Amino acid sequence: MATSGLLGRLRNTSPRTAKLIGATALSTCLGTSLLMGMLGVRINASPSLPLGLYVETSDQSGFVEFCPAEPFGSFAAVRGYRSKGNCPDGASPLMKPVIAWAGDLVETSSRGIAVNGVLVRNTAPRWLDTFGRTMTPWPFGAYNVAPGTVWVASSYNAKSFDSRYFGPVAVSSIRAHLRPLLVEP
Repeated sequence: MATSGLLGRLRNTSPRTAKLIGATALSTCLGTSLLMGMLGVRINASPSLPLGLYVETSDQSGFVEFCPAEPFGSFAAVRGYRSKGNCPDGASPLMKPVIAWAGDLVETSSRGIAVNGVLVRNTAPRWLDTFGRTMTPWPFGAYNVAPGTVWVASSYNAKSFDSRYFGPVAVSSIRAHLRPLLVEP
């Protein structure tokens, strides 16, 4: 059977030309990744935020990228909630919306996380993860957000691994503040 189009042309390409095409494609991908990193662009493919591109910003009111504290970081890595990355535990950082800052009142319950009396949608803790493994929510109660900490939670995805399970995040663990650059609607 004769193959036509691009696949047919590639099959009839000399090994030297095929290697050159492959090297060019690889170089282009690596170069684009490096450039995006230098420009502070992050790709989000997790369901915790809208899919798309995010860029570093000096505005501290939106999204953050951080490495979760132990033992929660390793827990998330072992469970497969985080892929390989450059955090101290060898897994990727998390990207989450900040929902509460120092001075806010956070209340956790089986209904979810309320900030200053307003329940954040999709934050009810789950007792089992997607694979049926036990989840332990942060202890229910009222918390004044301490200076040097924030609370993060995804209102986009009810299954997000966020402050409903690991509580406050130290501001010192935040690697970058982010804003959407090009995201799905």
